[in-house]
Amino acid sequence: MASRIVTLLVNDAVQELLVKPGTTLLSVLRDQLGLTGTKRGCEEGTCGACTIILDGKPVRSCLIPVETVDESQVRTIEGLEQDGDLSPLQKALVEGFATQCGFCNAGMLMVATALLEENPDPTDDEIVRAISGNVCRCTGYHPIIRAIKVAAAEMRSAKNAEALVTE
Repeated sequence: MASRIVTLLVNDAVQELLVKPGTTLLSVLRDQLGLTGTKRGCEEGTCGACTIILDGKPVRSCLIPVETVDESQVRTIEGLEQDGDLSPLQKALVEGFATQCGFCNAGMLMVATALLEENPDPTDDEIVRAISGNVCRCTGYHPIIRAIKVAAAEMRSAKNAEALVTE
């Protein structure tokens, strides 16, 4: 089959890419766009290291043929920073000692970001459910869950403060 052009909005930048059929979104992100924060893990969709946000939902990029997501919006770990600073969630993971080797962090951050965008005040059970498809072999899950809760509280507080200023 012939290669084709696929257009994606990746971290708010339009990308036109020539791709061979069957090329995974993970391969395009890492190999063509140089966005290596998204990790190549099991390549079977079980570890969660390759999780990105596609059209607002967390997905395993290793399982997605890129030609099936033409005209989609993609956010990777590189798209989480805000004006050159770490996002509140990234800061909470670092400050809460919820990272060690770093291999799972991108996937964890992407599922947690999607969760907090959908539900700014999740329960522990909702956090556990959200991150359940992401494997961490270093820190365990308790520091990650705590960091997500800390970030959620900080983000709600900042949003409330912003609302007061605009009133």
